[in-house]
Amino acid sequence: MRNAARVFRALADPTRRQILEELKRKELAAGEIGARFAISAPSISRHLAILKAADLVSERRAANRILYRLEPDTLIESLNGYLSAVCPTQVRQRRAITARRV
Repeated sequence: MRNAARVFRALADPTRRQILEELKRKELAAGEIGARFAISAPSISRHLAILKAADLVSERRAANRILYRLEPDTLIESLNGYLSAVCPTQVRQRRAITARRV
């Protein structure tokens, strides 16, 4: 549940949500991400650090660049866990509907 709290805190900021939107298409370097926003590079770095701490993004080095990519499984697991706790009957109904379609 501790990680879920980090995920929801990370998602609370519209800039971080937009960064996730940008990363859904492909990996991006920090500079490429920063170029898409009207905020400073240090601010982008702080946002990326928060997203990374919540395991919503991961990074890898490519030469002298750090590339960031979306980690959708973390988001899905956190949201599913929350919804299961808050709306368990809705989750069961959705699973039943999905099972009937298969």
